[in-house]
Amino acid sequence: AKSISKCYVQVTGMTCASCVANIERNLRREDGIHSILVALMAGKAEVRYNPAVIHPSAIAELIRELGFGATVMENSGEGDGILDLVVGGMASASCVHKIESTLMKTNGVLYCSVALATNKAHIKYDPEIIGPRDVIQVIKDLGFATTLVKKDRSASHLDHKREIRQWRRAFFVSLAFCIPVMVMMIYMMVKDSQLSEARAHHNMSDEEMEAIHSSMFLERQLLPGLSVMNFLSFILCVPVQIFGGWHFYIQAYKALKHKTANMDVLIVLATSIAFVYSFVILLVAMAEKAKVNPVTFFDTPPMLLAFISLGRWLEHVAKGKTSEALARLISLQATEATIVTLGPDNVLLSEEQVDVELVQRGDIVKVVPGGKFPVDGRVIEGHSMVDESLITGEAMPVTKKPGNTVIAGSINQNGSLLISATHVGADTTLSQIVKLVEEAQTSKAPIQQFADKLSGYFVPFIVAVSVVTLFAWIIIGFVDFEIVEKYFMGYNKSISAAEVIIRFAFQASITVLCIACPCSLGLA
Repeated sequence: AKSISKCYVQVTGMTCASCVANIERNLRREDGIHSILVALMAGKAEVRYNPAVIHPSAIAELIRELGFGATVMENSGEGDGILDLVVGGMASASCVHKIESTLMKTNGVLYCSVALATNKAHIKYDPEIIGPRDVIQVIKDLGFATTLVKKDRSASHLDHKREIRQWRRAFFVSLAFCIPVMVMMIYMMVKDSQLSEARAHHNMSDEEMEAIHSSMFLERQLLPGLSVMNFLSFILCVPVQIFGGWHFYIQAYKALKHKTANMDVLIVLATSIAFVYSFVILLVAMAEKAKVNPVTFFDTPPMLLAFISLGRWLEHVAKGKTSEALARLISLQATEATIVTLGPDNVLLSEEQVDVELVQRGDIVKVVPGGKFPVDGRVIEGHSMVDESLITGEAMPVTKKPGNTVIAGSINQNGSLLISATHVGADTTLSQIVKLVEEAQTSKAPIQQFADKLSGYFVPFIVAVSVVTLFAWIIIGFVDFEIVEKYFMGYNKSISAAEVIIRFAFQASITVLCIACPCSLGLA
């Protein structure tokens, strides 16, 4: 019996239970293979074999010949059972030592550590040789009370309600302030185009144009250099920048701390610079008592933050839907199982109710009509119809007779069945589905990783481009002032040429930053 080894094979291409049956049936016939157990959802087979006769690579080859993909898994530790217990009644370190040494001597226990302070024991065992009930019995025999550490059955860590609320709030805050800013902007645009048409018809001079322009309500100056439009935009922009952008600031700060640049950094950079620049320009204009209202970018932050918050909100709503489905799945798991002891000729000797975590591989479990199957297993005795719709989507009940496999979480309908447990705990189909969904939720789509990587290069690139723009315009301006004059309309003739150039260069570089920020990449 010592010459039996165990290996795990990753199997791909299995689609349903018949594939599993096919692999198990064919491999059992082979020489040197003692037993094989295939888990469909996990896509792995656990094979016990005689190393003198056959090698794991040969086993994988046999599976490949059946038309599936198969690779031998190196870290066979996956098959170890893990048990967490609360041990009561330990007085001192000698108790700890007593429990640990006794358990380590027990056949099938691979690792054990007991913490006196927390009264907890963490045990790894080989589920082929020993099971959780045996371990608990060993500790009980030593005179300590033990209970299982209750696992959190709910999928609370997958709850996106908080994030959904947070982004919804951010979106509506941004939106509330963004709409008036947009309305003012559109109004100004329409008025401007009407004015330029009027100008074309009536040949008005610049001065008259200015007069009409500044007589418009939004362009009227509250203080010299501060127009109603700019003042309102500023008032509307501040709360958005604080409430709408709060989360982005935190994320951006964290990213920069780790010397990476993600989407949030760009957003923060653009909105902050647009905001600060506009604010400074306003102050300068007021200090100069400028006649012409400066061009500000107060419209950028609210609109940008509104769009992006909307995107994040929708994303979390979508994630929340999956989590909800997952929570329902988790709730399908049975909490208790009835374990029976059989005598000769399958006579029932005794039965007991235990927590589903305590069911061991090879246990005989009785499932009454209307009951849930606590674990995956094989029918030993009894005939029944089973509703497996929750796993397979099969609407009609499936007939089960001795030799058929049953799935944890499905519902027994009319006959009482005795099943032998094959997959327990985290190995059941249901647990595997839950695990897969969790992994899918926590991992990023490849395209998303790519976008993040790109934005890592994109951010520094944009910043560099805007800096280049700044210097390029300064140089152009000092070399040939006419060009700047041509593009920089309505500047105050009283300020020096150098200042005009620098102001124009800044405006150009800020424009680059603001326009590159809500790049489609990040929004998408």
